[in-house]
Amino acid sequence: MSLIHVTNLSFAYECSFEPVFENVSFQIDTDWKLGFTGRNGRGKTTFLNLLLGKYEYSGKITASVQFEYFPFVVGSPENQTLDVVGDILGDFAQWELMRELSLLKVSEDVLYRPFCSLSNGEQTKVLLAALFLKENSFLLIDEPTNHLDMAGRKLVSDYLKSKRGFILVSHDRAFLDNCVDHILSINKTNIEIQKGNFTTWWENKERSDQFELAENEKLKKDIKRLADAAKRTSHWSDQVEKTKNGTRNSGSKVDKGYVGHKAAKMMKRAKSLEHRQHAAIEEKSHLLKNIENQDSLKISQLAYHKSRLVELEHLSLSYGEKAVCTDVSFTIDQGERIALSGRNGSGKSSILKLICGENLQYTGVFRAGSQLKISYVSQDTSHLSGNLTDFARRCGIDESRFKSILRKLDFSRAQFEKEISAYSGGQKKKVLIAKSLCENVHLHIWDEPLNYIDVISRMQIEELLLEHSPTILFVEHDREFVDRIASKIVQL
Repeated sequence: MSLIHVTNLSFAYECSFEPVFENVSFQIDTDWKLGFTGRNGRGKTTFLNLLLGKYEYSGKITASVQFEYFPFVVGSPENQTLDVVGDILGDFAQWELMRELSLLKVSEDVLYRPFCSLSNGEQTKVLLAALFLKENSFLLIDEPTNHLDMAGRKLVSDYLKSKRGFILVSHDRAFLDNCVDHILSINKTNIEIQKGNFTTWWENKERSDQFELAENEKLKKDIKRLADAAKRTSHWSDQVEKTKNGTRNSGSKVDKGYVGHKAAKMMKRAKSLEHRQHAAIEEKSHLLKNIENQDSLKISQLAYHKSRLVELEHLSLSYGEKAVCTDVSFTIDQGERIALSGRNGSGKSSILKLICGENLQYTGVFRAGSQLKISYVSQDTSHLSGNLTDFARRCGIDESRFKSILRKLDFSRAQFEKEISAYSGGQKKKVLIAKSLCENVHLHIWDEPLNYIDVISRMQIEELLLEHSPTILFVEHDREFVDRIASKIVQL
């Protein structure tokens, strides 16, 4: 066991308006299994790169271990997988690699195939196995779940549960809950570490937020009450002070000393109330700084003239001679939220593309309603370019509504000025979801919409789908999301 010390860390990108980190200090035990969470664009990957020494920063990071980053960059993916692992590790015992692969349910034959021929899930598992053969290293695991199906996520989560000494960036709540013992969170104004899994951290955060909101309301009332009382007392003091000289027609002699003393006493009370008001304002200023915006989203679909939108009967899809899926039957009726589930390679994305109108080779029956309008969110974000204004214009959507949705998904106004290509993976996915929410359609089709998207935004999207109950067909491997949202699951 050793400690990683982060002391007064500050960092900002060149030409950036705001620092990513400012005077941040904390320490990490190298035996911990840390889940790393925070909203998209807060600096999770930046922090990992700072640990790796990729950027200059002020402050100190001290550690007696080496840092290793996942995923590795594979320089020659056409090489045999065994050679790719050799390039990463140098000398290694093959039996140790086989032990790790067996834990991840990967067969030995993948080692003798070109790395590029492996599925995304197989590549992830091979690179994870290689990662945990690194000695005297603290591992930085950046979003390993994005290419894993639900079964693969459970397998990798169980694998990580048996390990220690890593930071894991993931937005999958069930995945994190199963395999971490501490949470490192980047909040709006600080970084904090808590013992426990994600659910424990989230429950603590909700309690803390509710307490701060209640305190904020109480202090707002106190400040108003104190301000009114100070104003009244100051007014009374002025009125009493004026009576020191009596009135022109009163004929009575005024005790100026007594009246002056009374006025001074009232003024002192007014000042005391003013000090208490300032103290309350100061206390209030420390509240609500880390409460995340979770404004509700909206979606409005067009009504379709029939209850049934799509029908598939004994449908089989193929690419040339290669069968993708066989004997698939299901229907999509208005108001249904359908999860299309299955292992990677089972044909989920191909079915979505067929329904969206792509010309694919199939047998069986496929019927889609005439004049059916569909909004599609793809897995791929590599085609995104230009700025948000140009993107909205190209897509024919309302720019102000589009940007309003992105603001609710934690985009700062500074992000609106940047090129989309400079966004994080999660921010790019939010652009596609915001576009989809702006489109006037009968059916939404989303292919792994939550890849890279932070937990709080996932919760916002969940609430949107539960509140408005749009007709949607989606593929998603986040088990908690599927359990909450799907009114019907089609298993391939």
